[in-house]
Amino acid sequence: MTCQTAGGEILGIPGRIPNDGRTYLHNQRLGKVVPKHVGVSKNFLYWLFLYGAFNRHLVNSATGTKILHTAPRRIESFRFHLPPLWEQEAIAAVLGRIYDRIALLRETNATLEAIAQALFKSWFVDFDPVRAKQQGLAPAGIDEAAAALFPDSFEESALGPVPTGWKVCALDDVATYLNGLALQKFPPSGDSWLPVIKIAQLRKGDTAGADRAGRNIKPEYVVQNGDVLFSWSGSLEVEVWCGGEGALNQHLFKVTSELFPKWFYLRWTRNHLPHFRQIAASKATTMGHIQRVHLTEAKALVPPAALLSEMDAYFAPLLARSIENEQQAQTLATLRDTLLPRLISGQLRLPEAQAAMEEAA
Repeated sequence: MTCQTAGGEILGIPGRIPNDGRTYLHNQRLGKVVPKHVGVSKNFLYWLFLYGAFNRHLVNSATGTKILHTAPRRIESFRFHLPPLWEQEAIAAVLGRIYDRIALLRETNATLEAIAQALFKSWFVDFDPVRAKQQGLAPAGIDEAAAALFPDSFEESALGPVPTGWKVCALDDVATYLNGLALQKFPPSGDSWLPVIKIAQLRKGDTAGADRAGRNIKPEYVVQNGDVLFSWSGSLEVEVWCGGEGALNQHLFKVTSELFPKWFYLRWTRNHLPHFRQIAASKATTMGHIQRVHLTEAKALVPPAALLSEMDAYFAPLLARSIENEQQAQTLATLRDTLLPRLISGQLRLPEAQAAMEEAA
């Protein structure tokens, strides 16, 4: 890696590059990057290594078949604009603040998910409020209106003892599981297209680099932010999509319900996910999957409508805040990916970048 200023200092980091173009350092060939010049910021170098032009340079100059290999001399041949030290630090600070904000939003969402899961387990699996009332105690952490609607006894069901008055329903009676389309049959037309949401997009949470499909699909197959998606084949995942509008590909369910709130069918689908994964893993195929019969066999407990409405006051805000946080994280990630190449290349000045960051925050 050669910079055009700062005395032509040479920096190198040997490593490997997978075919997807991401930089990857092999543990047996790990190179430590140390600036040789006092005018080079380590923080700036971190973002330089994420610079698209640098990674494309590594991929294009790499050798190998299954695993692409780079070498110091190829890295050293990359030329880039090196601004003054103060500007390097300022660029790194702008990008670092965006990174930190994204990390904080996603850490918050992990906490929100843990709270929702713990509450669901307490009420729908362990039946803590019912057991408390059975012992003549006030349920912990619940207001009086909600506590009054929990029963104080159990009755037998197909699942064993369940709270009195609660129903056992099949998972596919609680929600509709709409399978996606073979979207190669709907090619894009001109500028009218949608990114295709496949399992890969679901796992990474965005549609960058996705295939394209035409908009001539039924509205129910169009995915919007906040939709619950369930990949039922290959890598089984249940996620609330926040990666923007897209088209639902086959091997993905869009989960909806006209009868129950989103948090309810989301939590019950996630509750059965470990079992669904076991079923998929047991398939003697290269891509394990579940079938619709497994949705019918999976059961959900449905409390009376009045109690479900009280529960909504606890669960719905957690989910709404999580969706809002993830959408903001996506906005910031897009901003970061837009600013990074322009700042590194010198096409964008710092005041403009700082203004864009403040507007998005």
